[in-house]
Amino acid sequence: MAEKQVNPQTEEFELPDDYQPDPDDWFGDQPTKKAKHFWPAAKRLIGLLAPEKWLFSFVVLLVIGSVALTVIAPKVLGQAMDVVFNGVLGKQLPAGVPLEQVIAGARADGNVQFADMLEGTNVVPGQGIDFGLLSRLIIAVLALYLVASFLMWLQGFLLNRLVMRIIYRLREEIEAKINRLPLSYFDGRQRGDVLSRVTNDVDNIQQALQQAFSQLVQSVLTVIGIAAMMFIVSWQLALIALIALPLSAIIAGVVGVRAQKLFVAQWKHTGDLNGHIEESFTGHELVRIFNRDAEMIEEFDRRNEGLFNAAYRAQALSGTIMPSMQFVQYLSYVLIAVVGALRVTAGQMTLGDVTAFIQYSREFSQPISEMAGMANMLQSGVASAERTFELIDAEEQDPDTASARLPERAEGHVEFEDVSFRYLPDQPLIEHLSLEARPGHTIAIVGPTGAGKTTLVNLIMRFYELNGGRILLDGTDITDLSRAELRGHVGMVLQDAWLFEGSIRENIRYGRLDATEEEVVEAARATMVDRFVRQLPDGYDTVISENASSLSAGERQLLTIARAFIANPSLLILDEATSSVDTRTEVLVQQAMRALRADRTSFVIAHRLSTIRDADTILMMENGSIVEQGAHDELLRRKGAYFALYQAQFAGEDAEERAEELLTGSVPTAAGPVAATTGSVDVVGAAE
Repeated sequence: MAEKQVNPQTEEFELPDDYQPDPDDWFGDQPTKKAKHFWPAAKRLIGLLAPEKWLFSFVVLLVIGSVALTVIAPKVLGQAMDVVFNGVLGKQLPAGVPLEQVIAGARADGNVQFADMLEGTNVVPGQGIDFGLLSRLIIAVLALYLVASFLMWLQGFLLNRLVMRIIYRLREEIEAKINRLPLSYFDGRQRGDVLSRVTNDVDNIQQALQQAFSQLVQSVLTVIGIAAMMFIVSWQLALIALIALPLSAIIAGVVGVRAQKLFVAQWKHTGDLNGHIEESFTGHELVRIFNRDAEMIEEFDRRNEGLFNAAYRAQALSGTIMPSMQFVQYLSYVLIAVVGALRVTAGQMTLGDVTAFIQYSREFSQPISEMAGMANMLQSGVASAERTFELIDAEEQDPDTASARLPERAEGHVEFEDVSFRYLPDQPLIEHLSLEARPGHTIAIVGPTGAGKTTLVNLIMRFYELNGGRILLDGTDITDLSRAELRGHVGMVLQDAWLFEGSIRENIRYGRLDATEEEVVEAARATMVDRFVRQLPDGYDTVISENASSLSAGERQLLTIARAFIANPSLLILDEATSSVDTRTEVLVQQAMRALRADRTSFVIAHRLSTIRDADTILMMENGSIVEQGAHDELLRRKGAYFALYQAQFAGEDAEERAEELLTGSVPTAAGPVAATTGSVDVVGAAE
């Protein structure tokens, strides 16, 4: 079945134009998720049971034993019914007269049917109910059901233990795999999709193994066992019972397909209503400002009524499936009872066998219905397994076998030598880039979107591997360093201020877990964090949520700067660290970053050009190449690419006037000894 799609503009559920309802999804509760390659994924999913093969084999034996005892019980109960029937009938016959003589006398008197019935029984004339035998049979039935129930409980207990072991190992494997995946894997996928593979899909696998798989095995064995017993008791009645199966399938298929079309409309109206609710909730302030409450309520009522009508029609039609199937089943019961009674009177069956057969026919339909439901669940579980296996099989980053080490405090001398990089094989991004950054200097990187700014610093962090050239840190090729060794000397402050749930102290100390209380406070003071933390009721013990909704954007950013400060890195990377804060807060963030950048080599990716005017060198990038390099005022005088970017950002006729004001000396800048060449472009840094 086609999966539901979400329109990113309206967030409404939509279905493809070529959508066709799935006749197997009779009730239309949700679109069925199918694996692209079902059998390979199912085979691999079953392969997860290999480490637990002995326990699994024991569980299967328990299932077989439980099913066998459950199937035998109705036959024994039928024998108990025969004991009662024979006793009641025998009491009505003259004692001491052989049964054959009674049968012959009945035929002579014209009671042919009565005589035929007696021939099919073990009646002893004059003898009543054998309560001793009846008691033993009843005890046997109770014992069968009791042992079967115990075996069923035991197999469920052991199966849960088995599945939890499998899921535990699977989660461990996924967690280890994620840490070995390159950043490019996450770049090409939505975050929600990756999270779904790790959480929802694994949970779905667990559910499929615990419920669908075990119940499917039990249901299949039950159907086989009951079918065998029905044919043993009476193959004629067995054929009557089996006729109900295709009739039920036809009813479910015809009604289900029509109901599925109505469920499509229900899904659409549900998405329509959800989109309206989300829109009204997220924009409730705007709704009230423009006094549009009445219109929003009216629109809600209209969409809600549409959902009501669609859901009513869909549920009403789908609700006829089970009653129709039950009617067919009841019809088969009537036929079985009538034919069974005729066979009893003809002496071809006993009353106990008919009773047992009716019990078998009732139990026969239940596992078939369960198998239909479990098949969908198992199919969904295999689809989740396929998605999880895709994650596990994803190409990993190159093994980290390097052993070179840097001094505890690196100088921060960075060199790019003829570096080339591309995300896609046929789309080069950076080609033949050479660059040198001296220790302690600030290098600002600016340029339009897609110019390669973030890629440049990601290469320093070895988030990606180069396609050509090399990058040196203090004269050592970074590929000769382990990723942990390299990143231990680098601090990074991102545009999105990521904080985890915990105290402010714990979030700062995340940069260096062995930091003392004094070092935490020192880092907070140096980065302007202490000033607002002291105003909080719990101070550094204030617990913040993951998104830190109780803190402003600027305060969150300051905390990330303090976290980088306490790590005391030799090399610093600031990626658009002030783009999400207001101008007033930006001043505080800039002060904190100046403290952080002191005596450190810093690469600053900037969106606001006003934030990097004091950089030692500014690199203007376009299409993966450095097209201009120099100090802020020098680049403005050139009126090249940087000046055009500056003019576009401050958009207005006063851009040149503002540039002129900056050049009059109001903003001092310091040019650093940085040289860069990019292919045929020769860019020379300002002299010291």
